[in-house]
Amino acid sequence: MDYKKLLADTVIIEGVESGEIAAQITQSKDEAHGDYALPCFRIAKQLGKNPAELAKEVAGRVGCFNFLEKAEAAGPFVNFTLKKSAYAKDVLEKVLSAGSFYGASDAGAGKTVCIDYSSVNIAKPFHIGHLLNTVLGAALYRLHKKAGYHTVGINHLGDWGTQFGKLIVAYKLWGDDKDIEKRGVRALVDIYVRFHKEAEKDPSLDDAARAWFKKIEDGDKEALGIFERFKSATLAEVEKIYKRLNVTFDSYAGESFYNDKMQPVLDMLTQKGLLVDDEGAKVVKLGGDMPPCLLVRSDGATLYATRDLAAAFYRKKTYDFHKCLYVVASQQNLHFKQWFKVLELAGEEWYKDLIHVAHGMVSLEEGSLSTRSGNVVYLDDVLNMAVSKSREIIKEKAEDLPDPDAVAEQIGVGAVIFGVLYNNRIKDMTFSYARALNFDGETGPYVQYTHARCCSLLQKCAEPDCEPDYAGVAGAEAVAVLKLLDSYPDVILSAVEKYEPCYLSRFLVDLAQAFGKFYLACNIAKAEGGIKKSRLMLVKAVKGVLKDGLELLGIKAPEKM
Repeated sequence: MDYKKLLADTVIIEGVESGEIAAQITQSKDEAHGDYALPCFRIAKQLGKNPAELAKEVAGRVGCFNFLEKAEAAGPFVNFTLKKSAYAKDVLEKVLSAGSFYGASDAGAGKTVCIDYSSVNIAKPFHIGHLLNTVLGAALYRLHKKAGYHTVGINHLGDWGTQFGKLIVAYKLWGDDKDIEKRGVRALVDIYVRFHKEAEKDPSLDDAARAWFKKIEDGDKEALGIFERFKSATLAEVEKIYKRLNVTFDSYAGESFYNDKMQPVLDMLTQKGLLVDDEGAKVVKLGGDMPPCLLVRSDGATLYATRDLAAAFYRKKTYDFHKCLYVVASQQNLHFKQWFKVLELAGEEWYKDLIHVAHGMVSLEEGSLSTRSGNVVYLDDVLNMAVSKSREIIKEKAEDLPDPDAVAEQIGVGAVIFGVLYNNRIKDMTFSYARALNFDGETGPYVQYTHARCCSLLQKCAEPDCEPDYAGVAGAEAVAVLKLLDSYPDVILSAVEKYEPCYLSRFLVDLAQAFGKFYLACNIAKAEGGIKKSRLMLVKAVKGVLKDGLELLGIKAPEKM
């Protein structure tokens, strides 16, 4: 039931539409102020009235019926108090009848959203710096699906550039096939780091690297064979991590995929008089304070912006997207502003549908990440340590779990994902094992434990064969839980509209905390008849929403912990 709409329909304000009133109504944070409130400031200004006087007029005209217990003025506010038993019945029936579909909507029906995330580089490690944009993009992928969008997850692989020439040179000089077969990307990183150290002493290595990359561009059989081995080793390794993080993609079309799609874009920009020569290079001048967008170097090489433009045209033609999201660090703000502006100048109206979902940077407590220098925290090491710690806790507190290793994996990986998605995405993050592996407070394991507690209650308590008595969930602690359950669909839409999964993660913590207070205040196991049934209905509803919310974030919900 849409209480904002229902309340707005009971309010009569001459000259103001019901929809305008509904838009102003908010859920009250303090129970002393009722359940919902209508602030009269904006409407009073529109009508040329005093807000407090208008509030009195409105409250005096609202009748008490069905779901509404009372409406009263409090200064410039009209506070609405619902009949708690009727409210409980409505919310619990709504949540339980919908099941796993609760919170879903048709907001995105008939619309396609492309989401570009993770975008790992071939022959480089999956390190902690990749964690945020990978799990952030995957969460947005699932959230958009929940909101009814057709979603296309794209892993825009970094599989092009002179670094691959450097790696081939390093492999030719110092590569060990047995070591690469055994250690995969880590072995490749070691020789890549060595290349940069040696190149400082011997600049001819850089010339050799450029020559090998030219061979890749020209389709040389040996160069492509070595490169494909690097690519296969990388994808095999990252797929293991994606599986642990519950991350999937619909497309792995990387930079190399667009090699034959760049020239038509360059030709179009030339025909429109936008692509001009600049000391041998080719740029698009953007005007204002923005520097020109460099698309072709003086040596004829293309750049990231060139390939991003080609990819955008391909995606628009292939998917006819409503929106195309780029989940990339805020460090690349200028890059996206530049090539988005190129599309605008080219007269492509869909440029406005391209959205850079910027996020903060991840750094180590010891300094910034750099593959060249070897200053890297491997993500699988982080996940393994989190799982190891959760396994120790299980050993201490729940030795009788049927599959402790599986639960430890779910808790440990969940702790890392939740820790990243709990904060606003734009915030920079200094990675710390102590924080990532904290199992107390506002964390993923706390939400998972609440879910497991719900499962345990439902398993231990037999459900009475009678009609529910909603007076059993009409107290303050129960109503706080009901209000959160009622708000879940709005939380999903807010997370989608703002591209902020943290709205969901914080909601889950709030729900877990509210349920904890209800659990302490209202005896469930010893309740009887309809009272017990209504309380078990609330437990079941909380369990379902916690599980669904965790899964939207990419986190498993163990039934026992």
